[in-house]
Amino acid sequence: MAVFVMDFMLEEELIDLLTLCLTNPDSPETNSKKQRITEIGKELYADGGLDALENMFFALKNRITEEIGKDPSPLKTLWNGITPEWNY
Repeated sequence: MAVFVMDFMLEEELIDLLTLCLTNPDSPETNSKKQRITEIGKELYADGGLDALENMFFALKNRITEEIGKDPSPLKTLWNGITPEWNY
C-alpha cells in the first residue's frame, strides 16, 4: 500500500512539473523543475527498474496530453543516463 501511495504522489508531482515545463518553457523555474524530474526518475528506477519508468511515463503522457493537449515525450530525455536501457 505504501508503494502505491508513493507512486501516486510522485505521479502527481511529475504531472505538475512536466506541465510547468511544457506550458512555460522560458520560466526561470524550468531548470530546477527539470532537475527534480530527473531525481524522481532515479527514485522510480531504484524502486522498480525500467518497467517503473516506462509505466510512469505512459501514464504521464496520457494524462498530460488529455489535460493540456501537449505531448511530454521530448522531456523523456531527462531520464537518459539513469539506465542504458532508457535512451531517448
